[in-house]
Amino acid sequence: MYEEMSDDKSRSSVKDQINENLRRVYEETLKEDVPDRFKLLLEQLRAKGGSE
Repeated sequence: MYEEMSDDKSRSSVKDQINENLRRVYEETLKEDVPDRFKLLLEQLRAKGGSE
């Protein structure tokens, strides 16, 4: 029984660490600038859409 509780706590701790790492990476990704290539493609799409 003690081992089960210990395993549950260990699994919970691992899940918490995974969640925290995913959250951190997601937040860092949101802060990144859009690459210039994507900006250029968006400008081209807007220009093409505006001429119709």
